[in-house]
Amino acid sequence: MTDTQTGANRFAPGTFARPSAPAPLLRMAASQTRMELTLFLRNGEQLLVALVIPVAVLFALTAIEFGSIPQPRIDYAITAVLTLSVMGTAFTGQAIAVGFDRRYGALKRLGGTPLPPTVIIGGKILATLILVAGQAVLLGAIAAGLGWRPGPAGLAVGAVMIAFGSIAFSSMGLLLGGTLRAEIVLALANLIWFVLIGAAGLAIGVAALPEWLHDLLVVVPSYALTSALVTAIDGGFPALAALVLAGWTAVCAGLAVRHFSFT
Repeated sequence: MTDTQTGANRFAPGTFARPSAPAPLLRMAASQTRMELTLFLRNGEQLLVALVIPVAVLFALTAIEFGSIPQPRIDYAITAVLTLSVMGTAFTGQAIAVGFDRRYGALKRLGGTPLPPTVIIGGKILATLILVAGQAVLLGAIAAGLGWRPGPAGLAVGAVMIAFGSIAFSSMGLLLGGTLRAEIVLALANLIWFVLIGAAGLAIGVAALPEWLHDLLVVVPSYALTSALVTAIDGGFPALAALVLAGWTAVCAGLAVRHFSFT
């Protein structure tokens, strides 16, 4: 006979009278961020886009004559490569990962846990910022080996611009991956990535352009981030580029919050 049939209770009275309290938000965010970092580091394709390709482009832009990139070439090449690295992690990798998590139901199951949606999304953004910081340090060290010698003030402003850019591109990735089918996300994210790479190259002079066209291109996020890094390294503060990145963040984050789907 079962416990139900005999009327026996295998648990002491009051065992479930006080359910355990949920973990603090900071602990949940830390766990979610750690999981996102682990998943990223296990993905060879994302590591290729985030590190291998940017390092190869850095050597190419430094060693080969491209357009009218000013001298010293490494000072300008590193800005475009940092933008390329940020986009690979925060936008392309983020969008594709979210799109396929939705397709396979992983995000739906995660959304059914006690984790609040803000913690899930916040964990993805925090993981992106940590990854971008690591990439920037590694690429900066390689650039230093090639002769890059930025000033402390330029590095500080540049770090702020990279954080701005990471949040902007992460918002774009979450919007794309959280609203479209995985197959469309895969194609569209890579297509947009290539277009944005071209804009980043134009910001450092891979092709000669009239001044009025440069003024128009600043609204493109990759161009804005690259030009912001160039201005920062030269000792200035890129106010216009920062406003452009903030605008992209506001628009894409607002749309992602409104239309993001876990299924």
